[in-house]
Amino acid sequence: MKVNAFEVASRYVYPSLRRRLVEILHENGLKQTKIAELLHITQSAVSRYLRMDRGALINIMDFEDVDSELKKLAEEVIKKQPDEYELHSKLVKLSLKMLGKGYVCSFHSQIDPEIDPKNCHVCLDFFGE
Repeated sequence: MKVNAFEVASRYVYPSLRRRLVEILHENGLKQTKIAELLHITQSAVSRYLRMDRGALINIMDFEDVDSELKKLAEEVIKKQPDEYELHSKLVKLSLKMLGKGYVCSFHSQIDPEIDPKNCHVCLDFFGE
């Protein structure tokens, strides 16, 4: 295993979740500068997410339960404006949820051919519900 689950979560899952959150906020009519302010990131990062230059390798909309949670999080971001630590915590929990449900296994095996999703149960064992 050249790429472990934590690397997959931090390098691919988390940015994909953040990209989808940016997209949802943008669909709700928020401008890039406001999204950046609410998510505690730069406007340039928001622009890269919207252009699919960042966080585009995993399509979060393929996972309805996670996408639904991101839509709820977007509402919370607009209404309550959580600080960066609370927001980060929620995105990390969603990242781990995706690992625990096995949503990332096939992607993981694409970036690391040594991974055999039929035999690897690491994420399911550690992060599963």
